[in-house]
Amino acid sequence: MLALITSLAALATVAWLDPARAEADFRARVVSIGDGDTLRVRRGEQLWTIRLACIDAPEMAQAPYGERSRNYLQTRLRPDQEVTIHPLSTDRYGRTVAEVIGEINLNLALVEDGEAFVYPKYLGQCDAHDYLEAEYRARRHRYGIWRVPGGIERPWDFRHNRRQPPRSQKLPTGLI
Repeated sequence: MLALITSLAALATVAWLDPARAEADFRARVVSIGDGDTLRVRRGEQLWTIRLACIDAPEMAQAPYGERSRNYLQTRLRPDQEVTIHPLSTDRYGRTVAEVIGEINLNLALVEDGEAFVYPKYLGQCDAHDYLEAEYRARRHRYGIWRVPGGIERPWDFRHNRRQPPRSQKLPTGLI
């Protein structure tokens, strides 16, 4: 009996720490758009930061593509618009990783219209076929990020390269 109570307490703790695991789809109102793959919504009195699942939009520093991606999302999601949040997980920053559904699946629309990439590292959470097909169509029609042959630098590579000091700034070894 004690093991059962301990297990239930642990499960309740996990559910409290990870709202996406405890939640099914829910309706919320758009509060703001952070960038091309992050937004804030309100559900009752609670604010949620949503990271769009299975996609990666250009970083704001990837001018002009980051700003274009955010602007695209702002035209599709107006403040106070009601949307359905389909939670899939919680990321290391505590954001709910989800598909956002307005009149359409916004995650998929961003990819289809060339405003975001499919994020292969996390694609297993979504319908991979739909997302890969959407990216193929955007690439074939040269929409958005695909106007540049082969697309722009992938956001995950851009973030990684920004964390690494340029080779010319690395300290020589053996001086100390």
